[in-house]
Amino acid sequence: MDAPTSPPPRIDDRRARRNVAVLAAAQVVLGSQMPVHFILGGLAGQMLSPSRCLSTLPVSLTVFGSMLTAPLLANLMQRRGRRLGFALGALGGGLGAAFCALGLVLGSFALFLLGSALVGVYMSAQGFYRFAASDGASESFRPKAISWTMAAGLASAIVGPQIVRHFSDALAPVPFAGAYVAAILLNLAGVWVFRLLDSPRPAPPRPDAPRARSYGELLREPRIVVAMICAMVSYALMNLVMTSTPLAIVGCGFTTANAADVVSAHVLAMFVPSFFTGALIARFGAERIVAIGLLILAGAGAMGLSGVELPRFFAALVLLGLGWNFGFIGATTMLATAYRPEERGRAQGMNDFAVFAMVGLASLASGGLMNCVAGDPVQGWHAVNLAMIPMLALAGGALIWLVLSPEARRAPPRA
Repeated sequence: MDAPTSPPPRIDDRRARRNVAVLAAAQVVLGSQMPVHFILGGLAGQMLSPSRCLSTLPVSLTVFGSMLTAPLLANLMQRRGRRLGFALGALGGGLGAAFCALGLVLGSFALFLLGSALVGVYMSAQGFYRFAASDGASESFRPKAISWTMAAGLASAIVGPQIVRHFSDALAPVPFAGAYVAAILLNLAGVWVFRLLDSPRPAPPRPDAPRARSYGELLREPRIVVAMICAMVSYALMNLVMTSTPLAIVGCGFTTANAADVVSAHVLAMFVPSFFTGALIARFGAERIVAIGLLILAGAGAMGLSGVELPRFFAALVLLGLGWNFGFIGATTMLATAYRPEERGRAQGMNDFAVFAMVGLASLASGGLMNCVAGDPVQGWHAVNLAMIPMLALAGGALIWLVLSPEARRAPPRA
């Protein structure tokens, strides 16, 4: 008769809860700069660029900057700890905002693009907050830790658009420059938050430590691949539509303040559900929540195609934010359960590289669809929303395959 096995040791979540509080504070302070860049990036690009087709190029470079930085930051944090990586992110955000402000003052599109690319360093670091929240958390607390950390983005939904409202003209007659100066100050203040993060530098691996799987081996893990696809599609569709929204709203005869209000409602919808998304994932499973998120994103596209009245913009962007929340947090939770601890940096960096690559292409396509493919803002807005269909089909098909295939749903191998 086999000897009874002892239950696994219970994980104390006190450190994880403390870190969630610190990361939530970072979302509040530092995260408020991102609505500034997404609201004003396309409008400033349209003002500075030699072609309207390039109006969303600043937003695209921010995302591509995140894509290129993600693997580097992931590997750095695997070796040196989270605090250094997050501090470098704040430094990149501050320098980026400074170059953006200088580009506006000098009327230089090139400087504005340089600043936008540097902001991507911060955007990449912010993407790892959700993974840092799960470090050392118990299996039951992990989805809640991810969700609660992202819920703090609710404050950025309020503060960021208000910065646009109250500081855009602070350096008149230079439009928008004051908002970027405010973003510099946010980064200077936020970098001190990470001194409170209880994330010790990882110990060097022992000679007998398990070998981390290669990138190719990780990409042969079905759960990792499907999680990446769903994260890529959820984030890319959100960015595709959100980037073009200020252009569409202003192009349809409304004001920049109206655009800020719609984006504010959208960011609220992105983060308010995070107070309960983790609990829903823990109860119903990440796959079901991702599926619901994809359906809501489809509803956002349908609402966008239904008309260009201001209430319809609000409804479409609220649905877009809610669909992103369920799809992206669910996919993040799927990924976090599909790799081994020694593979953390490699898997997270690979995931965010792929996510931001897709998001960058989406933001670049957004300006082309709005300003160059169609004849007027209404047709452009419809083109943006129609472009959601093939990406939703890709993610939905991958998720169905994962759920229906027993082989695809197997647990990751443990060394």
